[in-house]
Amino acid sequence: MQVGLFGGTGFVGSYLVDALVAAGHRPSLLVRAGSEDRVRHADACRIVEGRIDEASAVEEALRGCDAVIYNIGILREYPSRGITFRALQLDGARSAIDAAVRVGVNRFVLMSANGVEARSTPYQETKFRAEQHLATSGLAGTVFRPSVVFGDPRGRMEFCTQLARDMIRPPIPAPNFFTGWSPARGGFAMSPVHVENVAAAFVRALEMADTIGGCYPLCGPEALPWPGIIRRIAAACGRRKLILPAPVAPIRLLAGLLDRFEFFPVTRDQLTMLVQGNSGDSGAVFRLLDIQPRKFVVDELDYLRDSQAPGR
Repeated sequence: MQVGLFGGTGFVGSYLVDALVAAGHRPSLLVRAGSEDRVRHADACRIVEGRIDEASAVEEALRGCDAVIYNIGILREYPSRGITFRALQLDGARSAIDAAVRVGVNRFVLMSANGVEARSTPYQETKFRAEQHLATSGLAGTVFRPSVVFGDPRGRMEFCTQLARDMIRPPIPAPNFFTGWSPARGGFAMSPVHVENVAAAFVRALEMADTIGGCYPLCGPEALPWPGIIRRIAAACGRRKLILPAPVAPIRLLAGLLDRFEFFPVTRDQLTMLVQGNSGDSGAVFRLLDIQPRKFVVDELDYLRDSQAPGR
């Protein structure tokens, strides 16, 4: 089938293209001008130049398609450049969903995020409202909510390479974040999920009627506490890392002053989501899709040893 793919040149998007082509599908990608060289398997793809806020380009990308995947998302806003959660994760998703309705593409798979809810950070709220728009569109929709996604970044931004850059390689202790004023109140876990498992879930769901109407968490098979995440990333980088307690409150205050500047590594909202944790049980959906989830272990993180996290 021909599959319209929005967000096909980023980290997860590059693996979605791989999985679609390997399954015999033809991706139809909406690509911003100047990003054509970031398309994998370009000879097997249909490429439409344009932006997600250009209705005519969105419709052109869906022309002749049998299904749609919406994968556009960001981890941090840059309003001065027009890069906002609302523009890309809500308005963009609405544009693609409404265009699919207009041109008659009924099957739609949406990338969301684990733990999203209506009244939370702008990142989570826009993801949640996009889910709602799909649910009321009349399309045969499926939503996937991944936890933090790891894997070879291929020159893009990725969770582990960013932590390696910001916390492992600097010659200072890594923070063990906790809420309140006592480390005893800390303790949150994450279930990192491999990017190839995420891509496989999207592509297999396209051909499975059982997944229509479903909203599925995509979490790795192990829930790790934050220090465990740091230790495994450090081991993959060939290092040992001292981890010291770090209260979130003063860091959040500092972020309130500096997170509007791109050089500051974390925002207030990112800290809020971090200490909420990001874990879950996806055994049922992986069994449904016949996927063996890959573990967050040192052997799966060997890409970190010589890597440097890319800039934006």
